[in-house]
Amino acid sequence: MENNLPHYDVVVVGAGISGIGAGHHLQEKCPDKTFIIFEGRESFGGTWDLFRYPGIRSDSDMHTMGYRFKPWLDDKFIADGPSILNYLEETISENNLQEKIIYQHKVLSSSWSSTESKWTLEVDNLKSGIVDKYTCNFLLMCGGYYNYEGGYDPDFKNEDLFEGSIIHPQKWPEDLDYENKNVVIIGSGATAVTIVPAMADKVEHITMLQRSPTYFMSAPDKDMIGNFLKKIFPQRLAFFLTRWKNILLGNFFYNRCVKNPDKVKEMLINGVRDQLGEDFDIEKHFTPKYKPWDERLCFVPNADFFEAMKAGKASVVTDQIDEFTKTGIRLKSGEKLSADIIIKATGLNLQFLNGVDVTVDNSKVDISKKLTFKGKMFSNIPNLAVSFGYARASYTLGADLSSEFVCRLLNYMNKNGYDSCTPVPSEGVESEGTMLNLSSGYVKRAVDKMPKQGSRAPWQGNQSYLADVAQVRWRSIKNEDLQFKSAN
Repeated sequence: MENNLPHYDVVVVGAGISGIGAGHHLQEKCPDKTFIIFEGRESFGGTWDLFRYPGIRSDSDMHTMGYRFKPWLDDKFIADGPSILNYLEETISENNLQEKIIYQHKVLSSSWSSTESKWTLEVDNLKSGIVDKYTCNFLLMCGGYYNYEGGYDPDFKNEDLFEGSIIHPQKWPEDLDYENKNVVIIGSGATAVTIVPAMADKVEHITMLQRSPTYFMSAPDKDMIGNFLKKIFPQRLAFFLTRWKNILLGNFFYNRCVKNPDKVKEMLINGVRDQLGEDFDIEKHFTPKYKPWDERLCFVPNADFFEAMKAGKASVVTDQIDEFTKTGIRLKSGEKLSADIIIKATGLNLQFLNGVDVTVDNSKVDISKKLTFKGKMFSNIPNLAVSFGYARASYTLGADLSSEFVCRLLNYMNKNGYDSCTPVPSEGVESEGTMLNLSSGYVKRAVDKMPKQGSRAPWQGNQSYLADVAQVRWRSIKNEDLQFKSAN
């Protein structure tokens, strides 16, 4: 291993909502540890800086999507992208993280040496074009779960014939003029349901083209109870109560979905019917074949999506694409959709380990062959953790717990003189299913690339904040499947 390289106790990869939170936790809980945050892009924010499409907003309430340590104070609990970026900028400033974040430094590879108990990182300095090297003792991946370079972009027959503009939300052009245009958006997930009402007022018409229906839930974008609590309690107590109200309500709703999916399905579809009335074909366009929470639900704040439909500015078509034409899309049914602009809201490309090429003692890591340890580390990979959020709750709830776990782990190692920790499955642990148990398209497409869950704890991710918070904050770090070593 090369000597005299810049060295940190911890390297954090990514300066999005997870990486900024990790910086706070490291400073607060591990004040003696040196760390740096490498961010490949020109600015902080991750998802909230990358996506620039109209109406970009959170799909979870900000009392849980915001940090536990920094109360969300806005009356609106569903926030737009710029508001979230302002919140993150405040967090960076309040925690003096400006000098900890190194922008335009993309981590390319990381190689672990057991003899040195260190990682050696190759980091592309995008400003200079030079690949620099660094070493660290612990690597914390906070770059999210999808590829920032590009979303899922399926090819459709004769796509090159279309004479209008074809846009993917992950690469939204700043100068796109859609005023008085006919727009077709392919997809019916959270992105599509956000874009439709945001563009509806300016376009001639916007059509959401879906292959199959999605579950929608509408509610006001203001938390009436939370805002009332702010009036009668001190700020932090009101935030604490509101946050836990939302955590418990979310947990209750998910359990209802699991235990009584038919009742929940009926409730959700009746909710859409109440919004749209009987003039719309609810059975065809808004009745999914899968169970609630087999895929993420789409939240519709203030029923804006339904309001755009009732105003005649938006519509839903449920069909499959046969081919693109010069003027739009021909469907399998034979129907034609005219369009000036086609938006392919066709989803994300999952990516693990932030696209970093990882080797352990000169052996390249195939993450699809690894088991997840408590959803935060991986079998036989030392001193590496990922900050990963929940698929069925606010992402930040899980990301914050990941950072708390890493801090407890670092302090435990420091106290006991350990230099490395490696999750190693004990006898009898078998591979059993993938890390994310969702039927969403972006998950199905990446099944062969995803790490696996084990046949028993701690090799299973339970997607339960209530279970994880107890485990991370109060249970012992020691585990028979977590091996600690000292270099000397």
